[in-house]
Amino acid sequence: MSVSTTGGSRADLVADAALTLLAERGMRGLTHRAVDETAGLPQGSTSNLARTRQALLELAVRRLADREARVLALEEMPDPRGGLDALADGLALATHRSLTRGRHLTLARYELALEATRRPELRAYFDATGARFRDQLTALLTAVGSTDPARHVLSLVAWADGLMFSCVAGSYSADVPSLEEVRAGVRELFAGMFDH
Repeated sequence: MSVSTTGGSRADLVADAALTLLAERGMRGLTHRAVDETAGLPQGSTSNLARTRQALLELAVRRLADREARVLALEEMPDPRGGLDALADGLALATHRSLTRGRHLTLARYELALEATRRPELRAYFDATGARFRDQLTALLTAVGSTDPARHVLSLVAWADGLMFSCVAGSYSADVPSLEEVRAGVRELFAGMFDH
């Protein structure tokens, strides 16, 4: 996987290279030198931008959130007034995108999430960055009539994360479900949540 050099800042270029390395080589493959090489930058460039490993990880987390937001396109979700079916269609599309065109970002996110379990300072940063996704889902589920949005968001995120992990890194990695299969799963989950 190559890193795009069109547009964006040097920080974005470094962060994109870090995400590429996380997806391809895992946490052990993420070094300042490797980022320089992957980004096509002179040696020492990454160190000048992100002096410590923590700073490099934070840069990667911030960029991951921005890039996943574009893949998921939560702001393009159907108007909740369209009801549960419209919302299920939108969430299924966002989840399917994470399994297909955003697969490498999903892998990088799992690497960062696991690292955050060992680094409290990264955990706080990772959780704060991810809160915007939870907030958007909470607003969407509230708008369609959830009686317990916090619990329903947890159920939805757990279901989607479980599906994505199984299909990206787990025993279903060779068998990615179709968009229609993901949609059926979201609708089944909603049927339980909303007693339909």
